Amino acid sequence: MKKLTSVSFDDAISLSLELASSKPQIEWVSLFNALGRTLAKEITCKKNLPSYNNAAMDGFAYMAVDGGKKLTIKKTILAGDIVNACLEKDECYKIMTGAKIPDDVDTIVPFEDTSFYDDCFVEIPSIFKKGNAVRLKGEEQQVGSLLFDEGDVLSAPVIAMLASQGITHIEVYRKLKIAVFSTGDELKEPWENASEDEIYDVNSIALISLFSEHGFEAHYCGVIPDNLEEATRYFSDMKKYDALVTSGGISMGEADFVEKALLSNGLEALFHGINIKPGKPTMMGKMGETIVASMPGNPLAAFVNAFIFLIPLFKKLQGQKKFNFHYIKAINQTFLKTKLGRVNIVLGNLENEKFEAFEHNKYGSGMITPLIGSNSILICNEKIEHCHIGDEVKILSFKSSFSSKKELFKN
Repeated sequence: MKKLTSVSFDDAISLSLELASSKPQIEWVSLFNALGRTLAKEITCKKNLPSYNNAAMDGFAYMAVDGGKKLTIKKTILAGDIVNACLEKDECYKIMTGAKIPDDVDTIVPFEDTSFYDDCFVEIPSIFKKGNAVRLKGEEQQVGSLLFDEGDVLSAPVIAMLASQGITHIEVYRKLKIAVFSTGDELKEPWENASEDEIYDVNSIALISLFSEHGFEAHYCGVIPDNLEEATRYFSDMKKYDALVTSGGISMGEADFVEKALLSNGLEALFHGINIKPGKPTMMGKMGETIVASMPGNPLAAFVNAFIFLIPLFKKLQGQKKFNFHYIKAINQTFLKTKLGRVNIVLGNLENEKFEAFEHNKYGSGMITPLIGSNSILICNEKIEHCHIGDEVKILSFKSSFSSKKELFKN
């Protein structure tokens, strides 16, 4: 068996993204079920917004040249009414918000800004410019303009815009099918009783929840025993998934059979090991068309590595254009001694453009509490041995926004 070598942090980022070499199939969904889905085709404007000149406020509609006059109220126009131009000299309309504006007026004064009005007359101030409180046809969006591009994610405001176009169904990419496993005889399922010598499977539910936070559904496929034959059997039916995520069982221990079991099922691994702390024992590759990502067994390392490497990968695989992390510049507030020669991941909190490491970076990769107590991570490159107070650093927030533009990790 060919021995796979570890790769640099930057290479791991590039290689993992290269795994997303195709996009899911396209399907139609109702706009009511489209939230969070990824557009498979661009959308152009089919109906002007607004589709006709209309009133932005309740008030009186008149010609701007009649400002400063006392006008007779010819009729009232409600939203939905269609009134043809019919004003004579020194006349105006009372008009309600959203109502279509006849062609013989060009300005609106709100009720509260008039000098005087009753059921018959209104005194128009002279201070309002032509077009005041008028929403013009097509001023927001015009027919033919690009509304959304292929690869955009459907948020609630996006869906609102689609609804304005009379769209009821939309073409989107099929949701990714992601399988999640954990490994280890010491692990118990959440519904089982764990003795003092056993632990619950934390990683599977943590990773599934992480993926869900970023819009991906993953299926829990259980715990793989530390047995080569059984592990091989577990993976034999996994090619129906777009991605297979495991945690644990890929270090150099005698009972770590995950790599062998995956290779027996046709895995072509790109790398096994990343020059990172924590989370060095990370493996990624493909088994047929299924992407395989094997995370470390320690909960903190598994979570952080999945966040850094898998969330951008899944976004790209889903067909999204914005899959690169957007970094935040901050000022470091904690003196940090990092391991020279390794990219160091430091958990902490970002607030008011200041980053403070959790517990002075003194915690283990098997812990969970640092994840709860942190909202972001600092990534120190391998050439940095110390990060001083006051240094400018780049931070990844766990609530990061994403960009189509690739940014460098290194500080």
